[in-house]
Amino acid sequence: MKRAALLLCIGCASALHKPPPIESIAAAPRTGAAQLLTEAEAAWARRAEPGQAAAAEDLYLQAARADPSRPESFAGAIRAKAFRLGREKDGAERLRLAQGAVQVGQLCEQNAPAAPACDYWLAAALGLQARERSATAKDALPRMTDLLRRAARADPSIDHGGPHRLLATVLLRAPGWPLGPGDPDAALPEAQAAVRIAPDFAPNQLALGEALRKHERAAEARSAYSKALRLATDGAAQDDPDAAGWAEEARAALREVGIRHQASSAIVTPA
Repeated sequence: MKRAALLLCIGCASALHKPPPIESIAAAPRTGAAQLLTEAEAAWARRAEPGQAAAAEDLYLQAARADPSRPESFAGAIRAKAFRLGREKDGAERLRLAQGAVQVGQLCEQNAPAAPACDYWLAAALGLQARERSATAKDALPRMTDLLRRAARADPSIDHGGPHRLLATVLLRAPGWPLGPGDPDAALPEAQAAVRIAPDFAPNQLALGEALRKHERAAEARSAYSKALRLATDGAAQDDPDAAGWAEEARAALREVGIRHQASSAIVTPA
């Protein structure tokens, strides 16, 4: 068993390392944390404009340095890094952003250890890093599930039901035991919990659709994906910069569900 574990871990890498001090990654704050957070939120609202996501990240980090006890500052910085990563083409820069997000999440845990927002956003950052550097995934996945379950118990409303939504995604996509924490049966109630919290948030419907597909409940999955597409289309019409990506994901899922349904219907059972 030990030999098997060693073989499975060839190429594995630790997901966490000692983070640098906040002073080394955040500029010296030029005003108080409250004012910096107000400015960061204003820049975040304009994140679709060139340079504004990076400006928001910088302001959130300044706010974290000004008052490290406020988890919303660290959370905002991770969210801004994730937005930038999603639009970055250069692989090295994507990895740098993901690793930086993990560092910020660790600093959040150190400075506000009881805050569920720190648990949630560190889990999200670990997911980003695992996607960019797959060698960290084996170490990251169980950490993510622990953090997300803790966040879901403490404050499931974070990021529109984010703890339940992200936990559902991890359970759906991670390998199962003994390689990972994957568990499609446990994923479905997590996705359903996210939808109960925020039914009009398109990513929750996308997660529910994926969980239903995994359980071969195609009609219900199509319904969830269709609702996600409608919500995302409405969001795009209101200039939500994230909505176009959600809409494309919903369209792709609906095509896939339709193809699979057609293939299933075409099977002829021998007499």
